[in-house]
Amino acid sequence: MPQSHRPTSSVPGRRVRQPAVAGKFYPADPDDLALLVDQLLDTVPGSGEAGGSAAYVVPHAGYRYSGPTAAHVYAGLRGTGPGTVVLLGPAHYVPVRGAVVPAAQCWATPLGEVPVDTDLVQALARDGHVAVDDMPFVPEHSLEVQLPFLQRSRGDGLRVLPIAVGQSTVDDVVLTLGAIAEAVPDAVLICSTDLSHYQPQAVADTQDARTTQAVLELAAERIGPRDACGVFALRGLVGWARHQKLRPRLLYRCTSAQTGGSPDRVVGYAAIALAQPR
Repeated sequence: MPQSHRPTSSVPGRRVRQPAVAGKFYPADPDDLALLVDQLLDTVPGSGEAGGSAAYVVPHAGYRYSGPTAAHVYAGLRGTGPGTVVLLGPAHYVPVRGAVVPAAQCWATPLGEVPVDTDLVQALARDGHVAVDDMPFVPEHSLEVQLPFLQRSRGDGLRVLPIAVGQSTVDDVVLTLGAIAEAVPDAVLICSTDLSHYQPQAVADTQDARTTQAVLELAAERIGPRDACGVFALRGLVGWARHQKLRPRLLYRCTSAQTGGSPDRVVGYAAIALAQPR
């Protein structure tokens, strides 16, 4: 785990994506951010139980609301070593079709810069699996909020491949994830999505339980468009996991009402690990 909380300086000429939601979704001060993330990770019981999985589902709201749920994934990634983490999620602000990856070579947070796996970007673009475009990522929070957790859990040697997944079929995403797995067999896949949005707590709990069960049963066809804001990424990950015969396990589920929000208009969160069968 990195010990310095101060960001490194940029190399001149390198394209760096600057944070869009520092100070909004998570603290902008690096020391405050490192402390908060570490505290969230430290509160997870049995924190090593999720480690070693091939893929995960994790939420992406402000840390105040979804941080305790997200921590159930990242606590299991503590000390798992360097390598590429593929982040799949929605583009909330810029319309996207298919899969889009950034042209930027690094993504910055208050904790420093995380290099993008540019070799993987080039390979996927060359084979027609993705388009390259920074624009969907400029205002986007769904993938950015995962980076401080990764920086504090995986440490040095971390590389990321952010992928914004827009309208697409399950098979489209499965093909892309298959190409990633072939190119980087030890890559970890993380699908960033919240579940139901802005319903009363009881309604949301019922809907989220149904969506979570669909993931646990690897039934992508049962995940509806209003069940998750990252529905295309989630369906695709579930479809790929089914092909790989992964075994899903629910780590934690809650709503924003359980972390300080109003019970009248909640957002649902789930942390799920998908592991190779033993």
